[in-house]
Amino acid sequence: MKHKPEERSIIEFIDGDLEIDVRVDSEKDTVWLTQKQMSELFDVSVDNISLHINNIFKENELDINSTTEESSEVRLEGKRSVTRRIKVYNLDVIISTGYRVKSKRGIIFRKWANQILKEYMYKGYAIDEERLIKHQEYYKTFTTSVKLIADLIVVLV
Repeated sequence: MKHKPEERSIIEFIDGDLEIDVRVDSEKDTVWLTQKQMSELFDVSVDNISLHINNIFKENELDINSTTEESSEVRLEGKRSVTRRIKVYNLDVIISTGYRVKSKRGIIFRKWANQILKEYMYKGYAIDEERLIKHQEYYKTFTTSVKLIADLIVVLV
């Protein structure tokens, strides 16, 4: 994943040939994807994603009101631009859907999510070392955060 420099609220997810723009909501600490984006992420049909999402809400695994928002999307239809309202789903829905999808990319997603969860549970934190190595701005933010924590520990001790 990498930040697009022109817009801080978008992260570009890249896996091989797949590139998906992911909207980041820093106020709510989540990301948002459409059903179409999830179908691309997990390499299944939009109908398959829709079925899983409907079951997630029907089984009360998640609350639709706190995990879904409406967004405007401008589409080119013929020669004219048309604004359509589309639903976007937060990280909770993306993760729940990812655990239900049966595809190679779904398996990769689950392995990745499990690895992050285990790392967090064992250490109390998770670090994306590859991102830190490849992106200078992440590295600077990380080192600044570590220094602040170290300074706080010195003050508290």
